Amino acid sequence: MGRSAEGHARSDRPPGRTAEAAQRTAAVREHVQALENILAGALAVAVHGTDLQTLKRAPRRAPPTVSPADLEAHPGPVWDAFVPHPPFRWWGAQRRFARRLADAEDRFAEAIERHRAAEETRRERVTKALREQVERQRRLDETTAEQHARIDAYERAVESRARAAVTRYFTKALDSHPEPLDFPRRHKVGYVPESTLLAVEWDLPDVSVVPAEASYRYDRALDAVLAVPRDPVELRRLYQQLVAQLALRALHLVFGSDRYGVVETVVFNGMVESVDLTTGQTVRPCLITLRATREQYQALVLDQLDPVACVRHYFAAEVSRHPEELQPVEPVLEFDLTDPRIVEAVDVISEIDARPNLLDLSPESFEHLVHNLLTRMGLETRLFRRGTDGGIDCVAYDPRPITGGKFVVQAKLWTRTVPPSAVRDLFGTVVDAGATKGILITTSGFGPTSYQFANGKPLQLIDGTALLSLCHLHDIPARIVRRAS
Repeated sequence: MGRSAEGHARSDRPPGRTAEAAQRTAAVREHVQALENILAGALAVAVHGTDLQTLKRAPRRAPPTVSPADLEAHPGPVWDAFVPHPPFRWWGAQRRFARRLADAEDRFAEAIERHRAAEETRRERVTKALREQVERQRRLDETTAEQHARIDAYERAVESRARAAVTRYFTKALDSHPEPLDFPRRHKVGYVPESTLLAVEWDLPDVSVVPAEASYRYDRALDAVLAVPRDPVELRRLYQQLVAQLALRALHLVFGSDRYGVVETVVFNGMVESVDLTTGQTVRPCLITLRATREQYQALVLDQLDPVACVRHYFAAEVSRHPEELQPVEPVLEFDLTDPRIVEAVDVISEIDARPNLLDLSPESFEHLVHNLLTRMGLETRLFRRGTDGGIDCVAYDPRPITGGKFVVQAKLWTRTVPPSAVRDLFGTVVDAGATKGILITTSGFGPTSYQFANGKPLQLIDGTALLSLCHLHDIPARIVRRAS
């Protein structure tokens, strides 16, 4: 086509529709750019954990209850204001003056009495008002002292890694950060003091947050602005990148908020609430799960990394390969196994609690409890061997296809933190036995080095809190109460 013909065709194109296509394309690209900059936006805002002492209310002063006019004595009557003028020198004036003088003296006496009564009333009013002000101030001081005492107790509980206090602290910390682009605001946290682990279950936007349109164009034949569909591979890539960014953003917020240094490991489970188009039912699959230690996180340069490569290869995260199809991944740790609303490790009224304390069990009894638990979980146990370290080993089988297999299970009836060597030994056993998975169960907890070693390996670490939760879910009465030494 020659230039004149091309120019003529271009002139036939309504400029308004062409501009509309360009504007809609620009809006789509701007939205995609915003999705790609989620992590950068989070890093641009400094995250500092709340100093709980700053929550203390400043002392308040009771408002004055005495008017300034009442604080000073009112001047009394002055005789000069009552005394009559001296009489003139004519007949009878002295008698009239004497009467006026007597009348003035009476009025002066009455004024003095009224002033005395008024002053007495004023002093009583001032005394009563001052007493009320002192009482109000006492109540204000008591209220302030009580609030300060609650804050101090809260801070001590956080510093001592009390489950409920730390959970509350991080719940409020995460709630204080608004979600970008109207993303879901729902998230839950659960603290496991035995392992200094914080589990976070975070609702993510579904794949519809990524525009299905790549651009818009004007079709002259149809005289309409048409959408150019986004390539499915590109859509999946953008969504996986968004999910990875949100996981790293969560780590940034948690570790940045940890002013008191009570979290060494974070488990992040990214959930999506959507509708399964094949059944029409609401589902909440987990699309990403990872476990990160503080040491791992601190080594990151978050503004220079590839989010997807980081979560997959550095943290060995499980990321859904087909999030647009709501294809789930298995969480490295189910949130319900850490939720303090489900299980409390130490019972305040332990003396009257009928549940057996696992720490009081003999190795044989603990073996029976674990065997019972595995059976109720649907596993078929084949062999138990009591170890020399007070733990028990068994081989169990999950008969389910695909997700099942041969499991090596080791349980340790301990009160101290399980050392990383035990986790490494279990992995060696899994490899030697050709097992599908290794499961290490303990009545205590794990350190960050153990979790770091377990990342990306077929190992499941179940600490005391998770063990109690499993017992609770499978109707096995149990508690863990550490006796004072």
